[in-house]
Amino acid sequence: MNYRIGIVRGDGIGPEVVGAALGVLEAVGARFGHAFAKEELLAGGCAIDASGEPLPEETVARAKACDAVLLGAVGGPKWDTLPSHLRPEKALLGLRSALRVYANLRPAVLLAPLREACPLKDEIVGSGFDILIVRELTGGIYFGKSGRTEDGQAAFDTEFYTRKEIERILRVGYEAARKRRLRLCLVDKANILESSRLWREVNARISAEYPDVETSAMYVDNCAMQLVRAPGQFDVIVTSNMFGDILSDEASMLTGSIGMLPSASIGEPGAPGKPTMGLYEPIHGSAPDIAGKDIANPLGTILSVAMMLRYSFNLNKEAEAVEQAVARVLEAGWRTADIALHKVESTTRIVGTKEMGRLVAKEVQRSRI
Repeated sequence: MNYRIGIVRGDGIGPEVVGAALGVLEAVGARFGHAFAKEELLAGGCAIDASGEPLPEETVARAKACDAVLLGAVGGPKWDTLPSHLRPEKALLGLRSALRVYANLRPAVLLAPLREACPLKDEIVGSGFDILIVRELTGGIYFGKSGRTEDGQAAFDTEFYTRKEIERILRVGYEAARKRRLRLCLVDKANILESSRLWREVNARISAEYPDVETSAMYVDNCAMQLVRAPGQFDVIVTSNMFGDILSDEASMLTGSIGMLPSASIGEPGAPGKPTMGLYEPIHGSAPDIAGKDIANPLGTILSVAMMLRYSFNLNKEAEAVEQAVARVLEAGWRTADIALHKVESTTRIVGTKEMGRLVAKEVQRSRI
């Protein structure tokens, strides 16, 4: 099969981790007989430097013509003093909106080889955890009305959701729960926020359509505490844009490093036999302090490629091959610095970004799936 993928390398460590992930993607193509055409796109700080804006119209048009988009990271202190509408982060929000990807899927799984990197005690972690955070991505406070008063002495950001936005993200969560362990937790702040009370109201109706899924609700502050106290209690968490942004970063540290976590942002399913548009990226930032040093962890980006294979192209076998390759590399003791700092054993071998990507690609080529 032939697929066209938009490549946004971005800023900081983005080009490095994307480069490693593309090597793995090439290995998938060679092993399973697929062709992946790559469309290089500019977005973020590098686009500001080149064109004066974080998301050029040309980038949007070319991205829409692709089957999926892979993104590294955007932003950095170089552009921090720019006005808000010219900040690199606007590229992310613009791409998500333009591509109509409203559901962000962020898995947080504690892999057995990284147990020593988890900061929680053994009695808390138990046999491990496997959480899927489903974050609404194109609504809420990040897209609501914002501004400052005329005298500049006050500022505001508005949390705004429609029933339609809430309903469609809840359905993504419930469908995911049906493929997992049949548990869904709605996370909100319904004791304070009117928008959260609307989430609960819509969920009461939608949950009735999924009687096989055990449904619960939890305030966001309690959820933040429960993720540390007993992460194994969660299966699927569905929440708003801002809450999902924060909670998924917290969950990432329970897995050993924010560099380990992939994400998939998907929209409406494609026609039968056609790809589903998705934006795939690791959840970490651009980390400009380590850019160019070949020490960034590319596994979050590599696992984002696995999610792209699964959710956009329906290549489940290929996605599994990538995931298993990552697991085998970790089981063999290979680590980037961020997942080796907690406890370095005699069997641990620390490698850089490029070598980690090469090791995973090699394992993909050996796959017997």
